[in-house]
Amino acid sequence: MPLTIRVLDLFAGAGGLTAGLHSATAGFSTVAAVEMDIAAAATFDATFGEGIVEARPIEEWLVDGNVPTSVDVVVGGPPCQGFSTLGKRDVEDVRNSLWRRYAETILRTGPKYFVIENVEAFQRSIEFQKLTDETSTGVLRDYDFVHGVLNAADYGAPQARRRAIVIGRHRDLPNPGLPLPTHAREEMLGLDRHKTVGEAFAGIPVEPDMDAVFGSRFHDFGGKRFDGAFSPRELHWSRDYRQLSLDRFRAIPAGGNRFDLPWELQAPCWRKHQSGSADVMGRLRRDRPSVTIRTEFFKPEKGRYIHPTADRAITHYEAAVLQGFPSTHRFVGSRTAIARQIGNAVPIALGAAIGRHLAAALAKAEEPESRAA
Repeated sequence: MPLTIRVLDLFAGAGGLTAGLHSATAGFSTVAAVEMDIAAAATFDATFGEGIVEARPIEEWLVDGNVPTSVDVVVGGPPCQGFSTLGKRDVEDVRNSLWRRYAETILRTGPKYFVIENVEAFQRSIEFQKLTDETSTGVLRDYDFVHGVLNAADYGAPQARRRAIVIGRHRDLPNPGLPLPTHAREEMLGLDRHKTVGEAFAGIPVEPDMDAVFGSRFHDFGGKRFDGAFSPRELHWSRDYRQLSLDRFRAIPAGGNRFDLPWELQAPCWRKHQSGSADVMGRLRRDRPSVTIRTEFFKPEKGRYIHPTADRAITHYEAAVLQGFPSTHRFVGSRTAIARQIGNAVPIALGAAIGRHLAAALAKAEEPESRAA
């Protein structure tokens, strides 16, 4: 009989990590999830079924929510704004310590394995050291973990996205290590070549063709009404650009950026800073994985988010494709809310690699001779 793996998803967002696990093997069954962003929770609900996700802060959920008494795997990505190099990196940011609620959940549910996903800087943070201490002599001393920085492109995503991954295990179970890469920059023995933006966008209409869909249907969740639910393909929406923006897009060559703009098309702040990020107003390269898809991918001034050939930013659909969302996923909320859900998600290919890895470890754990003394 196939192994059923009961999963609890914390800080679940739009369900990127859950989608990755489910794509890895049919054995994964997400029995509960928690997400305080109600639009993201509505997306999770529309995609994975009613009654699974609770739209509330994890602190409240732990007090009076439907906390499972037993699960096999706990997964989640506590908010990373306090660690991210893109933010203020405030060590006092209260969100930094939400991993403690994660730890409390582990104690309450007793999983065999757990997964924490976060920005690279997490494993250099004070909070990471505290987590290490808790698994040494603290409340999580029955658990151990391995950690490392994994690049989603190395696991089949058409996107270079580096994330700190922690895989924990109960100490009486086999140490799974980290999943080995399946893809590389150049094709190698045993490894496929990185997937590219051009491959990901093959077959997608260059002209956005789904503007009429937005506002045509609604989804009720948590006592509120949202736009949606939309399939990824239905997110191929256009934007109205000023003439100045269009002129800038047209002046940026393949693989180019703001440094390619003539003086008259440069913003005053760019004229004052002739060095810095080469991704600002950058055009995605067709022959490489994309840069990290963030929450404001629809704003080219935020990064390398101009379409490889068209004079516009990538659409919500194209961003969802670069993240790997399957056609079965459903998105709920405003355009900005859906963009945030897409940008905050774990790339599906990376989640799937972790899922396959955990499924193999759990199958091995079922073999009596493999269990540690």
